[in-house]
Amino acid sequence: MKTLKEIPCGETVKVKRLSGAGPVKRRIMDMGITKGVELFVRKVAPLGDPVEVTVRGYELSLRKDDASMIEVE
Repeated sequence: MKTLKEIPCGETVKVKRLSGAGPVKRRIMDMGITKGVELFVRKVAPLGDPVEVTVRGYELSLRKDDASMIEVE
């Protein structure tokens, strides 16, 4: 099981599952990250936080904590 946090820059992955609970999971889903959607990892900051992805045609920055809740394949 891989999470978005482990994906290197330049790769496209598909969301398999969202872990986490309550408001955090809802916030991630509100940003357009849902099961089956494709994510392209654009940039990873030098210290790994944040991760910048392209989802549904727009750019989004995610904290490492949030990225670790997104399981991808």
